[in-house]
Amino acid sequence: MLAITRFITGKRTAWAVLLGTVIAVGLLFSLLPANESEDFPTAGLPDSSQAAQVTALLAEFPSADQTAAIVVWSRDGATLTTADRDAITAAAENLGVASIAPRATTPQFSDNGQAALSVMPLDAGAATADIAQTATDIRTTASTALPDGLTAYVTGPVGFQADISNAFAGADFRLLLVTVIVVAVLLIVTYRSPVLWIVPLVVVGLADGLASVVAGALAKPLGFALDASISGILSVLVFGAGTNYALLLVARYREELLRTENRNDAMRTAVTSAGPAIAASGGTVALSLLTLVFAELAGNRALGIACAIGVVIAILFALIVLPAALVVCGRGLFWPFIPRVQSETTPTRTGFWFRLGRGVSRHPVVITIVSVLAIGSLAFGLSGASVGLSQADQLLGNPESVVAQDIVDTSFSAGLTSQTIVLAPDAASAEAVAVALATTGVSSAVAGENAGGLTRIDVTLGSEPGSDTTFSTIAQLRTDLADAPGAVSQSLVGGSDATALDTKTSAERDQDLILPLILGIVFLILALLLRSLVAPVLLIATVLGTFFASLGASNLIFQNLLGFAAFNTNVVLFAFLFLVALGVDYNIFLTTRAREEAMHYGTRDGMVRALSSTGAVITSAGILIAAVFAVLGVLPVVALTQIGVIVCIGVLLDTLVVRTVLVPAIVFLLNDRFWWPSRPASARPFTR
Repeated sequence: MLAITRFITGKRTAWAVLLGTVIAVGLLFSLLPANESEDFPTAGLPDSSQAAQVTALLAEFPSADQTAAIVVWSRDGATLTTADRDAITAAAENLGVASIAPRATTPQFSDNGQAALSVMPLDAGAATADIAQTATDIRTTASTALPDGLTAYVTGPVGFQADISNAFAGADFRLLLVTVIVVAVLLIVTYRSPVLWIVPLVVVGLADGLASVVAGALAKPLGFALDASISGILSVLVFGAGTNYALLLVARYREELLRTENRNDAMRTAVTSAGPAIAASGGTVALSLLTLVFAELAGNRALGIACAIGVVIAILFALIVLPAALVVCGRGLFWPFIPRVQSETTPTRTGFWFRLGRGVSRHPVVITIVSVLAIGSLAFGLSGASVGLSQADQLLGNPESVVAQDIVDTSFSAGLTSQTIVLAPDAASAEAVAVALATTGVSSAVAGENAGGLTRIDVTLGSEPGSDTTFSTIAQLRTDLADAPGAVSQSLVGGSDATALDTKTSAERDQDLILPLILGIVFLILALLLRSLVAPVLLIATVLGTFFASLGASNLIFQNLLGFAAFNTNVVLFAFLFLVALGVDYNIFLTTRAREEAMHYGTRDGMVRALSSTGAVITSAGILIAAVFAVLGVLPVVALTQIGVIVCIGVLLDTLVVRTVLVPAIVFLLNDRFWWPSRPASARPFTR
């Protein structure tokens, strides 16, 4: 390992490392196959799901290649005039020309006379080839020659799919641009140098680009699919984690430059000292992400594999490419605050963080109690929280499909724009229709086409798509069919709402499985790294406290300021994954340095010195990664906004409260017992 470090940081070999990196990255970019990413996120249900089984069986039906757009006309709540009705009828006829079932587009007028609705069946392949253009063409046709004040909206499967696709259109570029700007600004502020920030940013940016290419190339061989949301989170994670590792390495390098004249030796010491902490921190994040391979939902597995690849690449670039680049650039890179070798008599433990450490050491009991109470009070914000958003609540703003859905909710049956399908044995189709109609919440059930011994029954629900009421109706419908006598019990319930329900159920199962696995991995890594059984338990407890506090604080913000009715399905799992993994990062940075110092100065003095050495850089890293995750809010998708807000709050809590005062206070309370069963080599008296 030492030989590798010497090669990376050598006077001539550092140039070889950079040249080799450029050549290798260039070859990978040119030779690896391009990824064909999905236009919008898909959950990927397991085969055991009824909704997945229905989707597979529907492939044999004549209408398998069909989708539908629902066009809604409204005069903003006013009653439609005779001229309006005539114009709508004419527009519906024009829609029929472009539909695969012209008669199906005949408009339905609401009982309150305030809206009209037309269902437009379409060929799924042609419609989804360019879903945004399909929606635009339908809207244009439906809006032709309408009287002033009458507006046409597109909703239903095509409308919602188009709005989701538009929400992610250009997502990679927007996220990358905003992320780069945020990282650049924070690096300039942190380093107080007009040039130093360029090197870490270029190295991390290169790592991000390579991570996207490698993940895309491995997607097909490893059996997962990337979509815009996964690519966005991957980019944010690589930039955040990579910059974190860069900050830690540069800080240790600068510290060594104050002691060593030779910059190559200084970097060698920095990599040797900070490298294990960076590798352990990144390894914790990567292994935590890989627990998602055990998830039921294919989307969760894809996120875990892609982001784990990204984190590993970020670690390699932080420990190989960045040290070589910094050594090649020399001390002048730190201009105007160029570090010079200081005399041994120059005090090295002064400043805010040293004084803070000493202050915490005087009142550890009070600080521990106050910190725990503060974190616990935020966790109470989870009171009344729920998980699961309706289809209309998953996009920010007022996209067209959501506006149209509101009109349908007011003037028609809310479930008209959704799709629930029952597949029943042919001989029992009539009984299945009767069971469906007898289920509370079902508005209509009509038997249709046959294939493979099964009859398709189209069911309309009376509640909003994706709502808790709709999920309850589907669950009851499944129960009623399963409890019915004879062949009816073999019926399956699928469709868009059933898919959403099964996705939520699978997400809950994934959460119950993955969360303990992540905690187990974190415990093992901390135990091996710190050679302690007490420290890992306490550090994990602080991270869990931060997680629940950030959820509680975020829930208050979502419900009272942003108007989000609930957490989206996978948000809690993803937030836990990122917060626990990243929160442990900072604890690893602090406690590994504390253990290193404790070997010479004892546990109490070692913690003060560790806080003094790492306080500024860890705080900078925490603020940076909080800001980077907050960038997810630039996309009009509720799930990504929620993840960004929760992680942002959690990282700030962990950085500014937990790691800054709570963990040091716990160490001061326990002293050497914190490292049990190991023991620091020195027990020199601590001077206040």
